[in-house]
Amino acid sequence: MQFRKALIAGAVAVLISGVGHASVSSDEAKKLGTTLTGVGAETAGSADGAIPAYSGGLTTAPSGFKPGSGVRPDPFTGEKPVLTIDAKNMDKYSANLTEGTKALMKKYPGYHIDVYPTHRSAAFPKFVVENTAKCATEAKTDAGGRSMSGCHAGFPFPIPQTGFEAMWNHLVRFNGVAYETKYRNYNVDASGHATLSTEGNAVEEYPYWDTNKPNADVFWEQRLTYTGPARRAGEAMQIVDPLNYSSQGRKAWQYLPGQRRVKVAPDLAFDTPNPGSGGASTFDDVFLFNGSMERYDFKLVGKKEMYVPYNDYKMAYESKADGLLTPSFLNPADVRWEMHRVWVVEATLAAGKRHIYSKRTFYLDEDSWAAVASDAYDARGQLFRAGFAYITPAYDMPAPVADLHGIYDLIAGSYSLTGFSGETGGVRYVKPMSERDWAPESLAGSGVR
Repeated sequence: MQFRKALIAGAVAVLISGVGHASVSSDEAKKLGTTLTGVGAETAGSADGAIPAYSGGLTTAPSGFKPGSGVRPDPFTGEKPVLTIDAKNMDKYSANLTEGTKALMKKYPGYHIDVYPTHRSAAFPKFVVENTAKCATEAKTDAGGRSMSGCHAGFPFPIPQTGFEAMWNHLVRFNGVAYETKYRNYNVDASGHATLSTEGNAVEEYPYWDTNKPNADVFWEQRLTYTGPARRAGEAMQIVDPLNYSSQGRKAWQYLPGQRRVKVAPDLAFDTPNPGSGGASTFDDVFLFNGSMERYDFKLVGKKEMYVPYNDYKMAYESKADGLLTPSFLNPADVRWEMHRVWVVEATLAAGKRHIYSKRTFYLDEDSWAAVASDAYDARGQLFRAGFAYITPAYDMPAPVADLHGIYDLIAGSYSLTGFSGETGGVRYVKPMSERDWAPESLAGSGVR
């Protein structure tokens, strides 16, 4: 299937360099809430009916959900796959598969994807939609697209014209204002042996979405406190990402029990191996892409209908690690795939910059703006790693959540799974912490063992 030319008429998907780039016209913004949803997705379904029209998303919890609980029952339980794709028939569906998906099918004879009926379940609070309408005409990028201003508590670029704008929508995607989870990260090596790489407590906040903080210059804060395995227990980490990367970079701190002090950790970014995954992924592999965009030039290719993981409640909340973490790949029976429209963004290493990935392709879900898949290439141009995010919209917030993600190393034959919390209480929404609690000095107290 050919890429959709869903870019704004007259706009060119080129890289903006050294100057600010303004938002769309008021006439273009009028499409929001009509032919486009409130956050910029196409309201209509696909021509063949595989993708239904958007009807507001999922905002009613299924029976069995306990208010306040972090575990969300599968609202689509009982549905059966409408299609299974594997190495034998993948050529027929090749245009709708990521390069990483096809590589996995070629590499592992038992790998397949079960495709289920598509549900456009992403939904948002009213204020998100209202603020997005304002941001559409007021938001802008600066510093060659790598900083953003003119928007608060809304998607800044619901009608993106550049790759940087689309990626900003992903970076500030709405997950709610504050939530916490007890998570487990696993690595599965080439022999099929699964190992707990880290276990811990995570607190994440998006001041950008806090309507009580209209002047917030930070879009994301994360604090991790490791509780396992034993050799990692007591370690802690804190990351803060700004909206204006041209004046300041990521701020990061680390607490190591052996040193008994909090230290600034500027290396917790870009392609530094992530200790949370035992080094099996990079820091900017988190959520498939995370942090500053300064090392790449981002190009908005267009929109495409793709088979991607979606509505993976069974995997996130009902599966057990022992059954999910099979040799070579996640148990296909636990992973739900659907047909969705995604924005395709290509990232090419910028001149004079270094990274272990020379090129990356990101697939952003049009309904939530979350990256749901990625392909990463090494310096030789060889497909290196394939990433997938397993979105489970929180119908109780409502907020699309795609924090659970996995990275396949196609060269080493291993994979990692990050943010698995179904066995440990799921994702719980909480009140934002105070500025005092976010002070780096308090990191020592959270990590003391």
